[in-house]
Amino acid sequence: MDLAAVTLPIALAIIMLGLGLGLTPADFRRVLTHPKATVVALGCQVVLLPAVCFGLVNAFGLPPVLAVGTMLVVASPGGTAANLFSHLYGGDVALNVTLTAVNSVISVVTLPLVFNLSAQHFLGEGTELGLQFAKTLQVFAIVLIPVAIGMYVRARAESFARRMDRPVKIASVVILVAIILGAALQERANLLDYLRSTGPVAVVLLMLSLSVGYWVPRLCRVERGQAIASCMEIGLHNTTLAITIAMGILDNTEMAVPGATYGVLMFFAAALAGVLLRRAAHTSDTGGPTPVPDSALPESERP
Repeated sequence: MDLAAVTLPIALAIIMLGLGLGLTPADFRRVLTHPKATVVALGCQVVLLPAVCFGLVNAFGLPPVLAVGTMLVVASPGGTAANLFSHLYGGDVALNVTLTAVNSVISVVTLPLVFNLSAQHFLGEGTELGLQFAKTLQVFAIVLIPVAIGMYVRARAESFARRMDRPVKIASVVILVAIILGAALQERANLLDYLRSTGPVAVVLLMLSLSVGYWVPRLCRVERGQAIASCMEIGLHNTTLAITIAMGILDNTEMAVPGATYGVLMFFAAALAGVLLRRAAHTSDTGGPTPVPDSALPESERP
């Protein structure tokens, strides 16, 4: 377990460093350019989704530790994979970058809050699995410091940061797979039981997350491309962070199982959602006036 406590934070720091290499101050300022899309998406991510997840784990009657682990997943910010899926299916990738950047910062506050409230509810008052101040500082260090370093490198050596973008993204996927396999191996004796418990919850949670991420912005009259970006951002979480907190900081492998389960399933769910959204857009286009694509608009008029 000492090995996990060292290697998992390092692995997550590499992923967050890669995120920082792709960020500039303009990504944070973009909140002012598209305030409605940003506020609606963050509201879904920070407020609505934890409430939905809380109802879901209660409805499924998950064991307490697994319930807390599932809440930890939804409290984690979006992952860099959201940018890729958003790009593949016509989303506003710039908005994805902004949402990931902003949510990674505010999650330093919201994640411990959601997690501690969940731990108190499911595990009882005085649980030793809470994120106390010292452990919250660890989360802060492994999330924000690497991002800040990455942004600094990007500002000082942009060409180097661009060259490193692809290798770091590949490394992030490899690290995620390795972490999921590590969690599965450590809990191999109970793995099937855990998957029976967390698998159905993860599937329903994914369906609800992707649906909330798309339809709530659309109901708020957010442009379709931005709604797709929100869909992917809210559906694809940084499960590496959730697993690192569970195994590397809290020394609880069982709590990491929901993150591992979600981390495997979310790519398939996001791909399916993207196909359905693309098909719906095609049906809409053929059934009515053909909309003008964003790429055809003057740059000053693009969303």
